[in-house]
Amino acid sequence: MNKQHLSLFALAFILLAACGKPTVETKEGWTNLFDGETLDGWHQLDGAAEFTVEDGVIVGSAVANTPNTFLVTDQTYEDFILELEIRVDDESSNSGVMARGQHNPDANDGKGRVFGYQVECDPKERAWSGGIYDEARRGWLYPLTYNPDARSAFKLGEFNTYRIEFIGNTLKTWVNGQEVAYLVDDMDRSGFIGLQVHGIGNNPENAGKKTYFRNIRIKTENLTPTPFENDVFVVSTLNNELTPYEEEIGWKLLFDGKTSEGWRSARGESFPEGGWTINDGVLTIEASDGRESANAGDIVTVDKYSAFDLAFDFKLTEGANSGVKYFVTLNENNTGSAIGLEYQILDDERHPDAKQGKDGNRTLASLYDLIKADKQSRFVRPIGEWNKGRVVVHPDNTVEHYINGLKVLTYTRGSDAYRELVAESKYKKWDNFGEAEEGHILLQDHGDEVHYKNIKIRELE
Repeated sequence: MNKQHLSLFALAFILLAACGKPTVETKEGWTNLFDGETLDGWHQLDGAAEFTVEDGVIVGSAVANTPNTFLVTDQTYEDFILELEIRVDDESSNSGVMARGQHNPDANDGKGRVFGYQVECDPKERAWSGGIYDEARRGWLYPLTYNPDARSAFKLGEFNTYRIEFIGNTLKTWVNGQEVAYLVDDMDRSGFIGLQVHGIGNNPENAGKKTYFRNIRIKTENLTPTPFENDVFVVSTLNNELTPYEEEIGWKLLFDGKTSEGWRSARGESFPEGGWTINDGVLTIEASDGRESANAGDIVTVDKYSAFDLAFDFKLTEGANSGVKYFVTLNENNTGSAIGLEYQILDDERHPDAKQGKDGNRTLASLYDLIKADKQSRFVRPIGEWNKGRVVVHPDNTVEHYINGLKVLTYTRGSDAYRELVAESKYKKWDNFGEAEEGHILLQDHGDEVHYKNIKIRELE
């Protein structure tokens, strides 16, 4: 090599070094967010956990008596595909990856607070790795109760490959190639990428436990969403819309957000002339005098269903009562509300029905008058906020109730245990209660103002 070539080579090396990190891979348009040597391009927020670089790996070490700590990118991102590897060796090392993360520097008395979408690294028995948690804001958006098959994807003590696609309003995740979460939400349009070391509180025995991150790369241009190949439940906070993926696997809207099409009165063939209103994509039963089906009356689907997955959003007003019933036959000719299995919609704190029945079996999300919902308060949104209800009736007659993704009860229609419950309930006077082969879906008028939207169903085989 002559002197001219040497000087050109040296100049190229100097220019390359001056460009700083991260470097850009020419193959497929990926950008390395971590060069394997320094934390250039990153800065720390909130807690005092320690981040170092060891053998090409970012190592986060837990520190007692400090809040969650985040190492975040200097740059913010809108649409992207992110890949990285994460390893934790101890169950105390809960972690996560912020996607379009946000920061409020004034929170916590000026100490700051990271918030926003976080893709979980959950090494404990719960095993919700790859699920989506809204850090310091709305809580769990996609717990793995929505996709229990994915709970086995994450491996403790090994490097796990995460893939996170955030394109438009759609956030999808994979762990070790396993499809995990599918969220449609439009709260944040851009933000940073962040790596979390979870706070351990006053537990010095967990101090020094480590979380490892490596091979962090991002792609921001010429993005093609990766289709999910398996049957995965989609959580959407949009109003009365289905994704093409949902339509492909058989979901349909029961409420289009504009009209009463597909619904009629439980008392007749037409939709009630008053009492039920549709405004801004929301179906509302107006308040009357709190009596059961004494004003506008219940409404039912025109169609009947047998095995199905039913999802719906509901919002209670203070002290309100309503219900979503299924396997409604309209054959009982009773007064008041039509008869059927009921997902209870109730303000547990303020409505007296919560204290009626037996052992709490008339509370929110319960199988009314039969089985109490085993709820966790953190999974129930306050009165005036939207909650997500779900009823799954499997072809084998196993039935599940959910609220905001948390499964709160399971039973089997027609089983001996089920019939024993019916025999001790208000339904004992009806033969074969709740055991019809098919029935209508019903929204109840109980004389209180309650709102519904995003009502969708998928028939199961």
